[in-house]
Amino acid sequence: MSRSPSSPAPSGADSVTRIAEGYAFEGPALDLGALLWPDGTGLGCRPDVPVRVPLAVLNRHGLVAGATGTGKTKTLQLLAEQLSDQGVPVFLADIKGDVSGISAPGAEGDKVRQRAAEVGQDWSPAGFPTEFYALGGIGTGVPLRATVTDFGPVLLAKVLGLNPTQEQSLGLIFHYADGKGLELIDLKDLRAVVAFLTSDEGRPELKGIGGLSSQTAGVILRALTAFEQQGAGPFFGEPAFDTAELLRTAPDGRGTVSVLELPAVQDRPQLFSTFLMWLLADLFQGLPEVGDLDRPKLVFFFDEAHLLFKGASKAFLESITQTVRLIRSKGVGIFFVTQSPRDVPADVLGQLGSRVQHALRAFTPDDAKALKATVSTFPVSPYDLEEVLTGLGTGEAVVTVLSEKGAPTPVAATRLRAPRSLMGPVDAAALEGAVRASEPYGRYAQAVDRESAYEKLTAAAGAAPAEAPPEEPAKRPEAKRPEPSLVEQVVGSGVFKSLARSVGTQIGREITRSLFGTTRRRRR
Repeated sequence: MSRSPSSPAPSGADSVTRIAEGYAFEGPALDLGALLWPDGTGLGCRPDVPVRVPLAVLNRHGLVAGATGTGKTKTLQLLAEQLSDQGVPVFLADIKGDVSGISAPGAEGDKVRQRAAEVGQDWSPAGFPTEFYALGGIGTGVPLRATVTDFGPVLLAKVLGLNPTQEQSLGLIFHYADGKGLELIDLKDLRAVVAFLTSDEGRPELKGIGGLSSQTAGVILRALTAFEQQGAGPFFGEPAFDTAELLRTAPDGRGTVSVLELPAVQDRPQLFSTFLMWLLADLFQGLPEVGDLDRPKLVFFFDEAHLLFKGASKAFLESITQTVRLIRSKGVGIFFVTQSPRDVPADVLGQLGSRVQHALRAFTPDDAKALKATVSTFPVSPYDLEEVLTGLGTGEAVVTVLSEKGAPTPVAATRLRAPRSLMGPVDAAALEGAVRASEPYGRYAQAVDRESAYEKLTAAAGAAPAEAPPEEPAKRPEAKRPEPSLVEQVVGSGVFKSLARSVGTQIGREITRSLFGTTRRRRR
């Protein structure tokens, strides 16, 4: 626990020495800033005591938290720059559109020079290798899409706002489509399958699925229709994004910074937060086990993390916790970025090794309660953390990380370094030019709408009657047989078999699904 306001002042030189020793690492590390320590008039900056985080522990995950306007975005930028310099690829979600400046050199000015002098930083402007992406191509960036099949029923249920029973029913629909070889590429494919299952012809198929009522299927269909009307269609389709793109490095050896531009879809927070979780889940299932490396393969910054956990089911939270726990051994580090540590469930928070806590506000009783809860999560410290956390300025934070031996470092109030890249958005024309000149643009820019469940159901419905042998009606036995269902006609039609062969689908083969019901696929 931190010291109470009535506790004696910190023991000066001894405490500073202990903090300095706690951050004196032998291996490569990222420089966060310089120690802030009481000097009689407040917290004075000590450039002789650098605060750092070892590169090797960044796959142990972390948290960047703080009130709005306290400098969280610039902290992400500072970390991303140094990771790139160390050859580590980075993923950043740009909610407000002001992270694009990482691709351009920063502008030197009085504030930058002053900050650099205060923290002992040898500052020089630099831009970093950057790729820009946009969900479904809405906004400026290489279109980032996923197929409905790859996305899976659990994550889709989250963005559709389904309850646990409806989520389970959606899983049965996916199971049905997987088994029948009906590829779910975009939303119209899934809508076609659900519409068929709720139709007079398809309703008998529900009995074969088990546990799926026509009423629940109807709810799912209405949710899908509303989802499409909100403009979500472009996020699902082909070419599907290969998350291995996020692991690229530049020709000069620096890690590529992948920036997902989200301003155009920031009014759909559930969608983009869940889509970020799909990226992580897909990385998890595609990467091999590597254990602890000297540097991570990728560091993933999950901005606005509270949106992911808000309203999440118990099963969904368990899957998130499992992903966070296990993806470390695959060389991927995750930093959750949010306003308060209380936004992150305790089971997830307990797995985060590094903390960069910017200022908190205590204007209301709830704020005061949140402040006390935050203070209680830090190691014992000579600081009065309640006072420090409410008095930090922009670009200052309380830091504790894991040492190279895996032990928590001493709590250190820190004045953070200034990013070397542009602290703001790049010009719109320059951003557009960078997107069109990028290597991934040629692979993902043009949407493809190939034959899938919608086309197969439509084609087979029209083709099946013409394929019936003309003599068959006269040879039927006297006993009445039920007419084959539309799906049976689809599976048996020549049109279906031809299309199935063209995409390498085995009819009746169940797609193997992983965490969140996402599909398993091999890296190219």
